[in-house]
Amino acid sequence: MVIGFNIYIFTLVTAIFISCQGQKNNMVMTDKTNKNPLLCDPVEGVCGIPDSAGSAKIKVQKNARPVKVIYFTDPICSTCWGIEPQLRKLKLEYGSGIEIEYRMGGLLSDWSYNSGGISKPSDVAHHWDEVSAHYDMPIDGDVWLDDPLPSSYPPSIAFKAAQLQGEDIAILFLREIREMVFLQKKNITKWEHLEAAANKVGLNAAQLKMDFEGKAKVLFEEDLKLARQYGVRGFPTMFFLDNQGSKEILYGLKPYAFYEIAVLKLYPSAPKNEYNKNWETLFAKYNSLTAKEFSELSGMPRNESEKHLNELSDKNILEKWTTKNGAIWKLSRAGNKGK
Repeated sequence: MVIGFNIYIFTLVTAIFISCQGQKNNMVMTDKTNKNPLLCDPVEGVCGIPDSAGSAKIKVQKNARPVKVIYFTDPICSTCWGIEPQLRKLKLEYGSGIEIEYRMGGLLSDWSYNSGGISKPSDVAHHWDEVSAHYDMPIDGDVWLDDPLPSSYPPSIAFKAAQLQGEDIAILFLREIREMVFLQKKNITKWEHLEAAANKVGLNAAQLKMDFEGKAKVLFEEDLKLARQYGVRGFPTMFFLDNQGSKEILYGLKPYAFYEIAVLKLYPSAPKNEYNKNWETLFAKYNSLTAKEFSELSGMPRNESEKHLNELSDKNILEKWTTKNGAIWKLSRAGNKGK
């Protein structure tokens, strides 16, 4: 076990080195003193200011599984979209030993500020296009030109309403509205889009609307209060906790090794699931995959993964949705949905 753990540490150090080298070669798009939540720093890999997260005081609680991950996120957080490949892999490999609790952080309350060169929605459009290339995940910033969002609060509240119908289906709903805003350029503060997403993943849309207008608002306020108590200032922020009160904190976009090490530090004997990595299995589990996600989950090199997905779409096995900054693939016939 010691030898195995040392291998993981070596992998982590290597990942850190590669990540840092890559950062040196990328343009720094923000001033580190910038406090604008929508101007996500691609080098730090975070939306917001995470400098106070490490001082959070967290109560020890009995988890259903050896490790609990409290994940503070937001539906329009571009970096949160950027970590989807790593998060999906973590669930596949260590899902039996960890539970992930999704909390909304409230990235954008409104537009009553002017900082970091962003004072209006149209200022975000070019920034999203840039971070799309940095994260290697398709994001079309034109939503901020065509139908800009006034706030991230409505879709956050809708997610809390979805959670009342089940955690798994709520995560499907969150994925759906993220695809809507990042790829389809839809303003997900509008009920028509939230309702369409609800119907697509199998939620009771009428119940969702009732909860959206009622108890979900209270649940969202509780999430915001918890984020303040934990010292969360940026997204994504993840608190890895065990039943003895030990914790590991990760914020921003990190290579997969960081997430794995966080689990293994708290749960060294965590069972690792060796899942089937072929496209049939992955698309049976996940209804949609980007080339970056397919590469991360299948172990196929990034350039080969996109070529393979294109070959499958050319054969009408997969459907490809193309944006100006990348694509996403889905089964062209009915398949099993997964979170």
